[in-house]
Amino acid sequence: MTKIRKRQSLVGEVVSTKMDKTVTVKVVRKVKHPMYKKFVKHYKKYLSHVSSVQPKSGDIVQITTIRPLSKLKRWQVSKIIRESVKIG
Repeated sequence: MTKIRKRQSLVGEVVSTKMDKTVTVKVVRKVKHPMYKKFVKHYKKYLSHVSSVQPKSGDIVQITTIRPLSKLKRWQVSKIIRESVKIG
């Protein structure tokens, strides 16, 4: 009997690709303000491991949890949802 493990996944934009085998992904959440009832954007940056997929800066990617690879890396880029468009 095999267990299928459901991993946590997030969608965000690649901000930096300057490191080796690592990209920085910015994930934006919209949270309703308790008093003013307007949506406020909260964002957090995650260091994500890159193995098979090679995203560029500006791409929208999906990241999933993995075992800790370093002090801050606990995520891996699983797929590219939308590629960035270069103008000019």
